[in-house]
Amino acid sequence: MSSQRFRCLLVEKSAAGEISLQLTEHSREELPPGDVLIQVRYSSLNYKDALAASGNPAIAKTLPHVPGIDAAGVVLESCDPRFRPGDEVIATGHEFGVERWGGWSERLTSPANWLVPLPRGLSLLDAMTLGTAGFTAAQCVQALLHQGLTSDGGEIVVTGATGGVGSLAVMLLHHLGFPVVAVTGKAERKDWLRSLGADRIEGRDLFTITKPRPLQSALFAGGIDTVGGATLSTLCTMISHRGCVACCGMAGGADLQLTVFPFILRGLTLAGIDSAWCPDAERATIWNRLAGEWRLDQLVEIRRLVSLSELSDCVTQILRGENTGRVVVDFEKS
Repeated sequence: MSSQRFRCLLVEKSAAGEISLQLTEHSREELPPGDVLIQVRYSSLNYKDALAASGNPAIAKTLPHVPGIDAAGVVLESCDPRFRPGDEVIATGHEFGVERWGGWSERLTSPANWLVPLPRGLSLLDAMTLGTAGFTAAQCVQALLHQGLTSDGGEIVVTGATGGVGSLAVMLLHHLGFPVVAVTGKAERKDWLRSLGADRIEGRDLFTITKPRPLQSALFAGGIDTVGGATLSTLCTMISHRGCVACCGMAGGADLQLTVFPFILRGLTLAGIDSAWCPDAERATIWNRLAGEWRLDQLVEIRRLVSLSELSDCVTQILRGENTGRVVVDFEKS
């Protein structure tokens, strides 16, 4: 394997217990073992990455550590016949950026089974504009379709709509013809959400109920929740008969305060979305859909390209809840 040195963003902990995120240089020998060596062209920033970059022990299991649950690039070397030098690949989920060094690095090693060949119709840049956020949004939409929800069956509500998963969920639902209600606390982004396909914008106070009841008025056919906590609890009480809520986030909390009434009186389905260990066959199917019938032509509207050295400021923004859309790391950007 190549001994060429490469740059990465490394999370370190000092003897005094201080966490730092530094641009450092390393050799191939410092990477973990893997079947495939990849030259990373693009990565992205997810909330999980920001937690890892802050040294959160639940995400960054050991330090020093390279965050990045997403990467897209070109195969340099491979011990597996399924991949050859020059092949373009997507690496998302699994242990990347958590138990294993991730995509915030010019070089990445990976087990061959964790890689998806870049589907025809999708560029490496678009793949990372989607990344785990788009992959998660697509799984959420798939869950709603699996429960039989149709575009003429009522509105679908998306919480945390200005975030990566939320904005891509709005776009996908609109692309498939669903009427979309986008929920956000960023009033200044209403026009932007409408440009992505939201039919109606609501504030977070939609889920602030002065007199909580086991069942609220049935306002929506289904929902995609990226927030969790009280937002998800209240949303579940607002879904109409035989509806579905796909949940994939917990920035608003991990507790779920619910009775069984939404489930046994309205037949609600609460679909949990796990992107990291999605089965390989389903993972490939979803990526092929995102490159085909679910392909989004507005991805340029939601991405912001940054260099590896600019990521630290972006981490601060996403942890403060100030980020919108997708931050994509361009390794050729100085």
